[in-house]
Amino acid sequence: MSEAQTVEVETGSDPSASIIWLHGLGADGHDFEPIVPELRLPDTLPMRFVFPHAPVRPVTINGGMAMRAWYDIVSLDRGGPVDAAGIGESTATLEALVAREEQRGIDPGRIMLAGFSQGGAIAINTILRTQKRLAGLMALSSWLALPDALQGDAVDTTVPVFMAHGQFDPMIPMQYGRSSADALAAAGFDVEWHDYPMAHAVCPQEIDDIRTWLLGVLSS
Repeated sequence: MSEAQTVEVETGSDPSASIIWLHGLGADGHDFEPIVPELRLPDTLPMRFVFPHAPVRPVTINGGMAMRAWYDIVSLDRGGPVDAAGIGESTATLEALVAREEQRGIDPGRIMLAGFSQGGAIAINTILRTQKRLAGLMALSSWLALPDALQGDAVDTTVPVFMAHGQFDPMIPMQYGRSSADALAAAGFDVEWHDYPMAHAVCPQEIDDIRTWLLGVLSS
C-alpha cells in the first residue's frame, strides 16, 4: 500500500512526541483535528499529531458503497467474517507512519498510536504486531478485531493502554470494547478503561480523561 496521506498539527516547535490517530469508518484525517486544542496540552510538551486518511474502498455492510475505510467490514457480528488481509495492509501502513516519525527524530518510546472505532482496531492490531516498544495505545469506541493477534511473539505488554466507550453506542456495543479491554488486560497489559453516557462519539469528559492519561504517560 502506498504511503498514507496525512493531516498534521504541531502544538509547538520541535515536537518531542507524536500521536498517530486513525479516524473511523467513512470519516477522514480531519475528523479529530479539532480535538488538539481541546486537549489543552502544555507548552512544555510540544507534540505532533498525525491524522492519516484511510483509502477509499467498497464496504460490504454499507451495500458495497465506496468510502474511506481501513478495511472492509463484512459483518459486525462477533465471530463473523473479518477482512484480515485489509487489517494487515492498514497495520503495515500504520507501521510505516511510525517509521516516518522515527526518521523525523521521534524515539519510538515517544510515539503513541490512537484510533476511533475502526481506526482503533488498527491501532490495537499494530501494537500487537510491531517489534517496537511504543509510548502507548489509545482505542476509543473500538474493539480487538483479530483476537489471535494476542498470541503473537512480538506482543509487548508493557505498553500502557487507554480504552473508552459510549454506554449507549448503537454501532459498536460497549460490551465489544469492554471484552476487548478485558482480553488485553488478561494478556498482561495495563488497561485504563472508561465508559460514558453517550453513543458512538467522543464527549468532553472523555477528552479530559485522555488529557490526564496522555500527560501521565508522556511525562513519565
